[in-house]
Amino acid sequence: MENPTNLLEQRRFKLAELKRLGHDPYPHRFDYTHTLGEVRRRFDGIDASELEERRETVKVCGRIMSLRLQGKAGFIDLSDGEHRLQVYVRRDFVGQENFALFKLFDIGDIVGAAGTIFRTRTGELTVSATAVSHLAKNLLPLPEKWHGLTDVETRFRQRYVDLIVNPEVRSVFVKRSRIIREIRDFLDARGYLEVETPVLQTIAGGALARPFRTHHNALDIPLYMRIALELYLKRLIVGGIPRVYEMSRIFRNEGVSTQHNPEFTMLEFYQAYSDYSDLMDLSQEMITLIAEKVTGSRQVPYGGHILDFDKWQRLSMKEAICRFWPESIPGPAMEDLQSLDRLRSFAGSINAHFEPTDGPGKLMALLFETVAEDHLIQPTIIYDYPAEVSPLSKTKPDDPTMVERFELYIGGMEVANAYSELNDPAEQKARFEEQLQARGRGDEEAHDMDLDYIRALSYGMPPTAGEGIGIDRLTMVLTDSQSIRDVILFPLLRPEQLSGE
Repeated sequence: MENPTNLLEQRRFKLAELKRLGHDPYPHRFDYTHTLGEVRRRFDGIDASELEERRETVKVCGRIMSLRLQGKAGFIDLSDGEHRLQVYVRRDFVGQENFALFKLFDIGDIVGAAGTIFRTRTGELTVSATAVSHLAKNLLPLPEKWHGLTDVETRFRQRYVDLIVNPEVRSVFVKRSRIIREIRDFLDARGYLEVETPVLQTIAGGALARPFRTHHNALDIPLYMRIALELYLKRLIVGGIPRVYEMSRIFRNEGVSTQHNPEFTMLEFYQAYSDYSDLMDLSQEMITLIAEKVTGSRQVPYGGHILDFDKWQRLSMKEAICRFWPESIPGPAMEDLQSLDRLRSFAGSINAHFEPTDGPGKLMALLFETVAEDHLIQPTIIYDYPAEVSPLSKTKPDDPTMVERFELYIGGMEVANAYSELNDPAEQKARFEEQLQARGRGDEEAHDMDLDYIRALSYGMPPTAGEGIGIDRLTMVLTDSQSIRDVILFPLLRPEQLSGE
């Protein structure tokens, strides 16, 4: 076979040459002595003369990110995704046959090298190879300017390439892992028990959202992918586990945007003998601590702003509507937000779409979402929500139209949702019945009736506060990522048409 000029053909030619020369292009293992990171940590602080005196030998492996062949010698830069290390390959040191193998290497190949650590004249820490090994052939050339592609979906679809060529992408997911670890440490230290609850459920409950539907063949029953973790976790509160949490994927059959993915990671935790004010304090403490540990500071850049986790603010929903109402439009006073007619008028004045059947609670929430959310850049707790949009929350003692609920906003988006849990089974059943009526009017996000949950409450659930935190959105904030797809390794995308070649 003649040496071809096409890049893909060249790589296939080299693959054939490897086999012809008796090399396995995909061997079973490689016995390395050091990771690239270990080499860096161990030898980076040692100068050239000491390295020459010590003549330390290593056996390393990684992916070739650059290759420079200069006659009878050459350099390759190896990467393990986090660290890089240079390898010097000289024919006199590795021998004729091994150098012939080296000449079949391509950028993107995964290779191994054994040799001695030294520094080049420019001071670069380098392995002077005495042998090289081929571990996996890269048949598709790596892109040169992957991060600048116009079609960003290609980066999400081929995340494996994104991680290879963009070190900053890896750092996002390293931070995501750190965020999850810090959350677990925080809750575990305060006596919470981590549990797992069903993903497949006969009733989709715990949130106002549209579920994914499926079917179990053996039992011949319809099932839903869970839209929340809530109702099973509160069953465990009834069962005598006073502090409980779960961090897992949930699924909502809804739109896709920079802040929404159909499957996402949610933390939910519940604390008996507490109310929503206790969780306001706990949430502020936890997120501030995590921000500092993960980013190294309480002042965190996000979307051109500096988020200051030393300066939290708390506003009621009504206060937020009044504070952020557009100056050019006559706005409401606090007492105006009780009147259905006034709420409809204010919604119309800002061109907010609503249904004729929407009650005052839905209209108030609509006004808040329209005029206030985008302004909540700094860490902000919005508290006291309408009962109409909070079917699982305790009502306020002095106002039965409002509930003890708060949401946490950072960077203009909701990051957490919490409330004092409704634990009166009769009232909970009445709330479910209201949701059934809403469903009958065409609200696809309304709750279904969960009689087993009513039965659980009938055994007695202590006063309890619960909260859900969106891990993806929190990661967006703490990594300065503008899309949820930047913090999910493999976000949902439309199927790609691939050839069978």
